[in-house]
Amino acid sequence: MAPSTPDSEIRILKRSRTEALQTQRKFFKKTARGKVIKVLRERYLRPSIPCGIVSCTICAHSDPSTTPTLQPSRKHSAFPTGHYVVPDTNILLHQIDLVESEMLRVPMVLLQTVLDEVRHRSLPIFARVGKVIEQGEEGEKRVWVFHNEFCSDTAVFRKEDESPNDRNDRSIRTATQWYNTHVAQSFQSQLQPAPSTKKKKAPAPAPPVVVLLTDDTANRKIAQEEGIPVMSAREYVKGLPDSEKLLDVLNVRGEETGEGVVEGTRAKRDVLYPEYISVAACQAGVKSGQLYQGHFNASQYNYLEGSVNVQAFSKPVLLVGREHMNRAIDGDIVAVHVFPETEWRAPGDEVVDQDAALKNDDPDNSENEDGDGVDDQEAKLSKREEKATKKTPKVEKQPTGKVVGVIKRNWRAYVCHIDRTSLSSHLATTNTLQTVFATPLSRSIPRIRLRTRQAPSLLDQKILVTIDDWTPTSRYPEGHFVRALGKVESKEAERESLLLEFGVPYRPFGRKVRECLPPEGDSWVVVPKGDGQEGMWKGREDLRELGVCSIDPPGCQDIDDALHARPLPNGNIEAGVHIADVSHFVLPDTPMDNEAASRGTTVYLVDQRIDMLPELLGTNLCSLRPFVERLAFSCVWELTPDAEIVNVRFTKSIIASKEAFTYEQAQKRKDDRSLTDPLTNSIRLLNSLAIKLKQKRMAAGALNLASPEIKIHLASAESSDPVDVEQKELFETNSLVEEFMLLANISVARRVWEAWPATAVLRRHQPPPRTNFEKLQDVLMKRKGIALDVSSSGALADSLDQCIDADEPAFNTLVRIMATRCMLAAEYFSSGSVSRESFGHYGLASPIYTHFTSPIRRYADVLVHRQLAAAIGFTTLHASLHSRQHVEQVLDNVNRRHRMAQMAGRASTEFYTGLALRAKGEKEGKVREKAFVIRVFRNGVAVYAHSLGLEGLVMFEGEETTLDAENYTLEVRGRKLNVFDKVDVEIGVEKDANTLRAKVKMSLV
Repeated sequence: MAPSTPDSEIRILKRSRTEALQTQRKFFKKTARGKVIKVLRERYLRPSIPCGIVSCTICAHSDPSTTPTLQPSRKHSAFPTGHYVVPDTNILLHQIDLVESEMLRVPMVLLQTVLDEVRHRSLPIFARVGKVIEQGEEGEKRVWVFHNEFCSDTAVFRKEDESPNDRNDRSIRTATQWYNTHVAQSFQSQLQPAPSTKKKKAPAPAPPVVVLLTDDTANRKIAQEEGIPVMSAREYVKGLPDSEKLLDVLNVRGEETGEGVVEGTRAKRDVLYPEYISVAACQAGVKSGQLYQGHFNASQYNYLEGSVNVQAFSKPVLLVGREHMNRAIDGDIVAVHVFPETEWRAPGDEVVDQDAALKNDDPDNSENEDGDGVDDQEAKLSKREEKATKKTPKVEKQPTGKVVGVIKRNWRAYVCHIDRTSLSSHLATTNTLQTVFATPLSRSIPRIRLRTRQAPSLLDQKILVTIDDWTPTSRYPEGHFVRALGKVESKEAERESLLLEFGVPYRPFGRKVRECLPPEGDSWVVVPKGDGQEGMWKGREDLRELGVCSIDPPGCQDIDDALHARPLPNGNIEAGVHIADVSHFVLPDTPMDNEAASRGTTVYLVDQRIDMLPELLGTNLCSLRPFVERLAFSCVWELTPDAEIVNVRFTKSIIASKEAFTYEQAQKRKDDRSLTDPLTNSIRLLNSLAIKLKQKRMAAGALNLASPEIKIHLASAESSDPVDVEQKELFETNSLVEEFMLLANISVARRVWEAWPATAVLRRHQPPPRTNFEKLQDVLMKRKGIALDVSSSGALADSLDQCIDADEPAFNTLVRIMATRCMLAAEYFSSGSVSRESFGHYGLASPIYTHFTSPIRRYADVLVHRQLAAAIGFTTLHASLHSRQHVEQVLDNVNRRHRMAQMAGRASTEFYTGLALRAKGEKEGKVREKAFVIRVFRNGVAVYAHSLGLEGLVMFEGEETTLDAENYTLEVRGRKLNVFDKVDVEIGVEKDANTLRAKVKMSLV
């Protein structure tokens, strides 16, 4: 449409009543209060929406603001003149790995109908499709989103007695047919008429084809009848150049006709597991109290056991055996039936490793599915466990049941290795299609059976595998290969596999996010005060003259916080915590804000940091680096010398940090009495207050818990080769910073809750059930004669202080670590979603708490900054933070990302600890360490090497042992091993020949 001119005639087109009714959508909606209301929605249709094809002459001027990206691909045997593809909803839902694959670089049209349906049916897959669209915008893929529902040529309206699914299928076919007609018309208009000659005219070239991809048999049949080019995913992939590799990426469930399922993989088998009841039946059973719902957790010690935490019981529901776990995978939300109390059992007392127990299983032999080998072995294990259970004291037994249905699957892509022994010996060097086992990196996931032509080339590689199905006739889930990650034990492959395993977003920030950064880049500075640009200074206090400094770990670049203290004329002390003003740069509802909300947190690995925010902000413009002016959000108290709060104020500010100290540097400065400069005196003043603040917290019942803290020494920052590992040294200044961060978080929590009682972003730590401590209480009493009082956080704190072994100072730390594992995890929540009584933080003994002090690396803190800024009148609160539903949704994701980031950090530490121990062993010989026995099994003991923060198993396979479970004692090799005994262990690192897992192996000296 040509742009209008002053003289252009303006025409108003009025629709007929019939057309208006067609574009209206009427439905009824029930409100939260039960009232039924009628909702009328109008759909406005446009005559010209750009098709996205580069060479299109028809759409050339339809929308000047858009840039076409699609050019026809001729890399398909069936379409030599070129083609485009239109995937339907079925393809995106079930073949998303194919759509994401770097090998599939074909021009793709994503219809609005398809995107809306995917969003309705699966938000996780919709998010992945969003990433594909972003790749199209970045030029990495050729993708175009076509709004067919708003195009007058492609919009369809639901007919009477037509199901929503049939209507959507018809809409997709209509859009595909329109595209073919549209492309042909554009193609014909570009053909130049040939000059008149007597020679026979050559046939006109054919236009490119727009192909509908669908695995829905009925939809494909109708499309064929309507003359629309259509193919199934498998049929389409077979015509591509990389078909052999891409066929491996296809979902094994294939099409409804079964065409996608390779012959032989679904041979007739006996039923091994009970059929699931429907989701509706599960939900009805849960509502009636006959069933219970919860997340399935696989045992880390026994692959034949799992548990489900349900609110109705103080202990998890135990699931014993494959049949009772019934194809549940770690993280699934399941419905369980609980057996009568007479059938309750205690968890097994034997370590049962899946890799060892199933090493001879054949992935391709259906006879093994119901054969004697594996079943006999598992039956023997079950009988031993049942016999041991009869001797178990009633107090140790817990609810026992079985999975009857899955409410929501938690399947994802898993990092795996190909099990070398599962390859057919006569096919070990050929690219013939064969069935193999993929052994997941996580021991909580069962091995996955997949069919691939690339098995020999994938040996010694880390690969990504997705589970597609797990039928009642298959002992194992079935999946497909997604892509190879690299050589096993190469740092690049290990790093990427770790990030994928824990769902850490690590792709570079996209163009839209980068466009949100200040255009000045590294040259951005705080503008001088009073030079006519008051916007940056408006409402901010000038605190540049204060003696502010930061105290952080060595090498810290993303400096969130800085502190100051100075005496006041009235004898009191002014202390301040100054936090990076991230919310100045990250504005609500922008691409950068959405990306930060999605990532949730920065992830710290041993040799890498995966940032929540672009590096320009995280390590430069927001970071409170020394000797430069920075924007801050300050929390300033007036305190008495006894650390009593007189008043507190919050203000946006501009500061200039005077120095960036490490904990060790600040400690040395504080202890050096020859130094009396203002900065040193500020640190001393802060430290004296921190000591008193901590005393007050402990007196109120705060817990002093412990977790393993180790430091890995790298050969150099460039090589990142670990050479040694040791415990982290903690200084008094660590506690100094911690106390003031806690004080700031508590003060801010009170202020934002007062201002926004319905949506304040807070953090709570709920009291753990007393049953969580039963085992620890029992073992402490029986092995050490120590009573552990868990009646309150204060009583627990006092008891932990009494857990002392005069001969072993590390014993108290060990008990605190074990007590920490009995706790519930802290979580973010919206204040309006829970009662006021449940706001408290159990570990800190604080009635209210939040996170305010680390907005560079935690998104929850960014939200708190926005709420606090609105609370003090600096700005207005964004509409999204008035919505409790929105806040809860964001915090659910932040909680999940926070947990996964912690797990990724621990896994990284564990991997590099193994490398460091291997390097140390090669240099110095076998590594020997002191370790505590922390658990006894029938065939081994779990030990904790406190100097390395490392936990491992010492196994006694094939040796005669006697277990006294009631007294936590194992007799082996003529000696008794009791829980809390200190033993000498040799620590080495070995690689399993089949699974290629590098694992720490401990043996008793």
